[in-house]
Amino acid sequence: MKLVTWNCNGGFRHKLEQADTLEADILVIQECEDPSSSTAAFRDWAGEYLWSGSNKNKGIGIFAKNGLSLEALNWDAGNFAQFLAARVGGRLDILAVWTQNSSPSSLAYIGQFWQYLQIHRPSLHADTVILGDFNSNSIWDKRGRKWNHSNCVQELEADGFKSLYHLVSGEAQGQETAPTFYLHRHLSRPFHIDFCFAHKSKIPTGWDDLTVGNPEEWLRYSDHMPMIISL
Repeated sequence: MKLVTWNCNGGFRHKLEQADTLEADILVIQECEDPSSSTAAFRDWAGEYLWSGSNKNKGIGIFAKNGLSLEALNWDAGNFAQFLAARVGGRLDILAVWTQNSSPSSLAYIGQFWQYLQIHRPSLHADTVILGDFNSNSIWDKRGRKWNHSNCVQELEADGFKSLYHLVSGEAQGQETAPTFYLHRHLSRPFHIDFCFAHKSKIPTGWDDLTVGNPEEWLRYSDHMPMIISL
């Protein structure tokens, strides 16, 4: 199964052809519009999908292709509209993530994910994949905060979940050499803020089928690069 997470930077209805080049079975798309409020062409393309957002023009969507079924898990997101949980093909659970700024800081970016994780940690299992735009990296850790990026990674690892990029690259958190985001689309301002976590029991020895999109190809469409994972 090929999974993709991509923050499309809005206007996804105009980027469907590019998304199709990824040949994904499951696409997790941040900053996309609600297909039900968009064009007929987008609705037709969307097919089997789930979408959540406080703004019809900018939310998070999960799109299933190639005949895969998609079932909403209805995990309570509280005040956080940009978490979306679904069951794919009756067996694989996807937790789609898009963290955002908020006040107080404990509810912003990685703080949102930490709060959500505390509620739904018991629902995670070996057939769960967590992926999306976390808007976070350990380079921004603040000492003494239990909800910083490194602590979230450690909590996931304690439950058996590995960051697939770091598993493949062998790089440490905060030392990533393949950026997933370019601030204002400037090559001189690269960051790695998109992640995918899967359970170690489901990762074959020697597995390395993960790629990050090339900015020469993708910056014309978004400030984020797609992350493509085959499991």
